[in-house]
Order: sequence, then C-alpha cells, then structure tokens
Amino acid sequence: MSEIDWKNLVFGYVPTDYNVRCSYSDGKWGELRVHSEATMNIHISAAVLHYAQECFEGLKAFRGKDGKVRIFRMRENAKRMQSSCEGIKMPKLPVETFEAAVLKAVELNAKFVPPYESGASLYIRPVLFGTTPLVGVRPAKDYEFVVFVTPVGPYFKGGFQTTPFMLSRKYDRAAPLGTGHIKVGGNYAAGLMASEAAHDLGYSAPFYLDSKEKKYIDECSAANFFAIRGNSYITPDSHSVLPSITNMSLAQIAEKQFGMTVERRQIPVEELSTFEEAGACGTAAVISPIDKIVDIDNNITYQISKDGKPGEKSTKLYNYLRGIQYGEHPDVFGWTTIVEGI
Repeated sequence: MSEIDWKNLVFGYVPTDYNVRCSYSDGKWGELRVHSEATMNIHISAAVLHYAQECFEGLKAFRGKDGKVRIFRMRENAKRMQSSCEGIKMPKLPVETFEAAVLKAVELNAKFVPPYESGASLYIRPVLFGTTPLVGVRPAKDYEFVVFVTPVGPYFKGGFQTTPFMLSRKYDRAAPLGTGHIKVGGNYAAGLMASEAAHDLGYSAPFYLDSKEKKYIDECSAANFFAIRGNSYITPDSHSVLPSITNMSLAQIAEKQFGMTVERRQIPVEELSTFEEAGACGTAAVISPIDKIVDIDNNITYQISKDGKPGEKSTKLYNYLRGIQYGEHPDVFGWTTIVEGI
C-alpha cells in the first residue's frame, strides 16, 4: 500500500486489498467468498446491464479515539437493502449474510480504516444485482452480492459548511408511485441531469419538489431534507423519499437527547421562508447545511442561513451524531458495531 495522505482524501475510490462476494442461484444464497481482484466478468445480456435490476447501500466505519473501529447502523442498512430487493423483485439477502459480509470486508481491509481525527472514514458499499442473461423484461434468476470498501474524505471539499441549492420545477427525481423510496441506481441516474445543471450554475446540488403537484418539498439531490424552526425538527413525509438512516438518526437525537419535537409531514415550498436552519443529510456528509435555496424558475431566493454559517442546532446534531460514530459519546441507542480484533 502506498502511503495515503489521510487528511487530504477526497470522496472517491481508493483501491483496497479485498472484496467479499456471495452468489444466488437455484433459489438459494451461497457462501461468502473473498476476492482480491476489483473486476468481474458478467454476461453481455445480464439483467443489470439492460433493465437496471440492482440495489445498493452505503455505510461507514470509523476509528475512534480509543482505537476501536465502529460501523454505524449496519443492521438498518441490511433491512433497507431487503426493502429495495422487494421493490424490484430480487431475492432478499438475509440480514445475517449482509452483516457478515460487511464485517469481513472491514476486517480484511483494516489497514485502510483512516486514523482518528484525520477527517476521513472507511466507506462501505454493498451492491446486489441480477446476472441472468436476459432479452425479455423479467426478473433475473441469478444474482451477485458484493461488498467493497474504500477510504474517503469529506463529501463536500469544505466539510461542514453551508452551500447553496438550486430549485427548479423542470426536473423530477422520482415518480409518486415509483422507486423513490428504495435505494436503486436508476434513481441516481435520473438525477444526473439536474445535478449537472445545478453545478454549472454554481450550486452544490438540486432541490426537488414532489413530482405530482410541485407544491411540497421532497429531497435535496441524493439526500434527505430537514429544517429547524424553534424547537422543531421538520422533515418531509413522502413515498418518493428514500428513508435516510442518517435522517432517522438525527431525528431520534433531536427528540431524545435535545428534547425537540419531530414533525414528519408534507412541507409546502413557501414554508422555506420560515425556517431558521435547514440541511441535506445522508451517509456521505452526515449534514450539509443549506445557505440558501434559489428557485431559478421564479427568481425567488429562500435565504436560510442568516450569517452564512451552519446553525446552532444543526451543529449540535452533527457533533452529537459524529460523537457516537467515533465513540466520543456513549452509544445510548445501540447504533454502532465494534469490529473486534483490528
């Protein structure tokens, strides 16, 4: 392994030593296999290539101040992958198989877990896809599950700081009764055009309204949205929104640790002008505080941050969640799994 500059890592792929795989055929899942190669052979007519029958997850491992490596909310990711499998007619991967594969991938690549206080973490990517050669549109009969890991830096180059978002009714992320609530690659491909448009105009990401009426807040690009007003943590209730494990965790911290009221409901776009703080939240960045949301269709700017800095409550939520991930705060919720022996 060449020397890694941990403090200057970007959020990208760095080669590691091993990945873990498991195949599904003849109606059952096989045993875990360890591979050192980062490539694989699949048929030119594999279901994943033509009909996008795949789903994936993203989670992280952190090395704490005590030297222990912790994986954050692994079981919730396993359960969410099962929901994705159900949504696009793939066999559910057992939770125990998911967890065993993740643990093995982290253990085998222990030297790639960034040191404490480096600002980096070990990103874990489980992916499951159909490999049966198909021409007609139907579910595959054979599947491959793969877990690989890579050390990553902050998702946004500046880390925990406010950024502007672009709102436009010209783009939809997901249909009201489509696949927005599950974690499949097609959702992200559908957002590439809006993301590139936002970046070209100087915004960090697009901001989506509901696809049916264009009245209510849905998601911030590939992340959930939350807002704070007074002592309330407010987040959209929508079938088109992916159930973010980070959002779920922040809401629990807000309610149980900080005594805040949690509201999950439809949020009219006009309500943006009343929020004191807001952010996009997800595994990659935890919280990306929002500076402003610019409605480029109507030339309206919803200024969220009053001084260009993250808000007080967002900062507290961010620090508390990170504290659990790094073992700095007691894990009162039982969210972390300590990887033994590394």
